[in-house]
Amino acid sequence: MTDKKWDVKRVAGALGAEIRGINLAEATDDEITEVKALLSEHMVLFFPDQHPSIDDHVALGKRFGKLEGHPHLKNPFTQHPELFELAASSGGIADEWHTDLTFQEQPSLMSILHMVKCPASGGDTMWTNLCAAFDALSPPLQEMCSGLTALHDAAPHNRPDQMTIHPVARLHPDTGRKALYVNEHFTRRIVEMSAMESEALLRFLTNWVQNPRFTVRYQWNAGTIGMWDNRCTQHYVLNDFNEERIIQRVTVVGDHPEGEPARWPAWTNRKGLSAASRHDRQLAHYMKSQSIAAD
Repeated sequence: MTDKKWDVKRVAGALGAEIRGINLAEATDDEITEVKALLSEHMVLFFPDQHPSIDDHVALGKRFGKLEGHPHLKNPFTQHPELFELAASSGGIADEWHTDLTFQEQPSLMSILHMVKCPASGGDTMWTNLCAAFDALSPPLQEMCSGLTALHDAAPHNRPDQMTIHPVARLHPDTGRKALYVNEHFTRRIVEMSAMESEALLRFLTNWVQNPRFTVRYQWNAGTIGMWDNRCTQHYVLNDFNEERIIQRVTVVGDHPEGEPARWPAWTNRKGLSAASRHDRQLAHYMKSQSIAAD
């Protein structure tokens, strides 16, 4: 533990804490270790009044792991291979619930965002606790989700050819808790279910994680740093502003999501029931490319 006195204030019952009393650009190794422990406890952290330079921001990210740039989107102003920048005055923001880059085999472990400029009002961000969402399911539904996998793709980035399969219930490698690892932005299909069953279950689960009791909403100020664990959260930006909003973010490379093995074979066009489904064809193409057997 650090000998400095930090003010740690929880901002919601489900997740989130605001921390004052640390300068992240000058943090010691012991302080970074404590930040990691707080992130494990609260899942999303906010550090007001930081105002890091680009170099400070990137250096901070590297203390948590290897960084990666965004695979598809280009920065409007700041050209840096390890930093993602997004500027908007209305629209063009992440206004669907999602976990970052789940279409990758190794989705991002965590994100560190610097709010460079924000509107006087609006443009808040919400996060949801995916472990609490899983825990609140009934035992039968928990049991079923633990044996399912889902196909994720980059269609929102106009790259539906980039896809992978992850467990529906992901096991967090540090806490051992299960997290409900599907989202409305990147998740296309439950692999082991027919198209109609998949659509019904995904609609329920992606709506379920949005329940207010699992969430926190944060109002930004310029210079605030936010960091969150992508293995157990989703986030959503409220598109309710008409002034410039500029964020810069570094992303820490993740690991392979782990969960219980799938308990049933993949369902692809069985008995012709979903032969017209685009997501069935997409799943069949992915499985063929990966040499995965189907039912």
